[in-house]
Amino acid sequence: MNRDTMNRPPQGRHRAAPAGSARIATLDELREHLQWAIELEHATLPPYLCALYSLDAERNPEAAEAVAGVFVEEMLHLALAANLLNAVGGRPRLDMPRMLPPHPRRLPHADPSLVLSLLPFGPEALDMFLRLERPAPPGAPPEGDAYETIGQFYDAVEDGLRHLCDRLGEREVFTGDPARQVHAGHFRHTAGRLVAVGDLASALTALREIVEEGEGSSRGEVWDGDQDVHHPERDEVAHYYRFQELRAGRRYRRGDTPRSGPTGEAIAVDPAGVLPMRRDPRLADHAPGSAIRTAQEEFDHTYCAVLHLLEQAFNGSPRLLAVATGTMYGLRAQAQALMRMPDVEGMRAGPTFTYVPPERRRWSTDDRQRIVVLPDGPYLVYGRVPLRRKRKIVSAEDDALTWQTGETLATEDTYALCRCGRSGAKPFCDGTHALIGFDGTETADVRPYKELQHVHDGVGISAQRVGELCIHAAFCIGRTRPIAAMLADTEDSDVRADIMGRIDHCPSGSYSYALRRGGESIEPDLPRAVSVLEEEHGLASALWVTGGVPVERADGLPLETRNRMTLCRCGHSANKPLCDGTHREIDFREDGTGPEPRPADDGSTTEKGRRA
Repeated sequence: MNRDTMNRPPQGRHRAAPAGSARIATLDELREHLQWAIELEHATLPPYLCALYSLDAERNPEAAEAVAGVFVEEMLHLALAANLLNAVGGRPRLDMPRMLPPHPRRLPHADPSLVLSLLPFGPEALDMFLRLERPAPPGAPPEGDAYETIGQFYDAVEDGLRHLCDRLGEREVFTGDPARQVHAGHFRHTAGRLVAVGDLASALTALREIVEEGEGSSRGEVWDGDQDVHHPERDEVAHYYRFQELRAGRRYRRGDTPRSGPTGEAIAVDPAGVLPMRRDPRLADHAPGSAIRTAQEEFDHTYCAVLHLLEQAFNGSPRLLAVATGTMYGLRAQAQALMRMPDVEGMRAGPTFTYVPPERRRWSTDDRQRIVVLPDGPYLVYGRVPLRRKRKIVSAEDDALTWQTGETLATEDTYALCRCGRSGAKPFCDGTHALIGFDGTETADVRPYKELQHVHDGVGISAQRVGELCIHAAFCIGRTRPIAAMLADTEDSDVRADIMGRIDHCPSGSYSYALRRGGESIEPDLPRAVSVLEEEHGLASALWVTGGVPVERADGLPLETRNRMTLCRCGHSANKPLCDGTHREIDFREDGTGPEPRPADDGSTTEKGRRA
């Protein structure tokens, strides 16, 4: 499609604001309305999720597929709205209380009749969705506030964009940083297009994508112009008409119109395959500490983590969009566990979507340098901690000699590193952990190093070791004998220096040393950084965290901050989130060419076997 074609309004779609109506007249007003667009697109997500999670997908596959498809495309619309706001120099905000008011609630800045509730799938939920996605009537004017339909709201945004570009010029309107745009490489699971916005043409394309997926094409058809992502042989039906299909129990087919309704194959909906969730659940309905209240609070923590990740993704870290959508997968199990808990009058419990203030969350949301372990997800690295590669240098006999610093990897303001070992974008996370059901349960001992250490004294040196931290990088082994055996000869200063050098190269800090028992440990001078380690023969090793970067577990407990520690990135450590050397046993490779992981160690593996 050429630029001139893209800049022309779709036939019958755009209508200029009528005389006397409130037009978007300034850039600040445009940014305000695009923030409202983010808020209205987000407001649709909790109702769609409740309906989706209440469905037994095996008994109601068509309904589950339809609602899931709409939800994914609403996520796409949210990302498009963020791209539009970023393109005109705004800052998308999602992690704030007004994103999650109590239900029932109004759609932001809409006509009061647009009310959203948290409901299980059924006739009432379908009525609500049909009202929400209703196409604008022919000739309906743009409405930037108190809008009757979402299409009229976006008509007002389009009118404001055109007006400002005519008056100020595109360069004065589209002043945003292109690096903040999320694009097709950051979004999956929909036939819709995630358009990077940088000028009026791309902005109009993004707006058209949002409106046509919701209410159908501008010619009054039921189709949205895409192929069905689940059934490529079929054209995709717009949101409003998908809900009409479910209400009528029949699919649309070619030749059908909004007036005719669907006349195609039958769709069955089994009411018995719907969990009877209580309407508009509230935290206050259950006592603190009760099973339902605890499960609701757990869900709210996860959902607010999603909001936080989305805000980060739209404000300088676009790769985190995959992490945010991956984190959403964890919501399903939490919500469906709630929906199996008996509540009042034969109903089941459900999620409340209550906002959790940052100070009450398991990890803080400021920008200081630190690493946060996400539940069953990646490592989230804040504060622009440098990321680089390091390769172990070995002798001809594969004896460990030193580490060679390699390239510095380009990162975003906040970035996520793969923990499951299965990302296609290693060392970065691409959301695969959610698709494979990664179990990231943490078992590492949180006691401080001094409580766990074993001390072995020599002459002029006291060696300390915590075996649980060892990743078997083999600097302590040496060509002829290990450190433990060398301590007897430390009257020889060369032997003592050799021990000190080997300990300095230990990436996990399993070994450390002082000049005397109980003395201050002497640590190598290491920068604040994360290093992606590669060992001999291309073996992918741990993430080496140096310089005292704090690490917070998914349960909110901090790991002891040390000068050096190693985090598992193969996904198979028995000491998560710390590395325990299992990457050697499974021959872990960054390119995925190693063999399939072997069964978990039953305790019989020898130290020699681990180093082999």
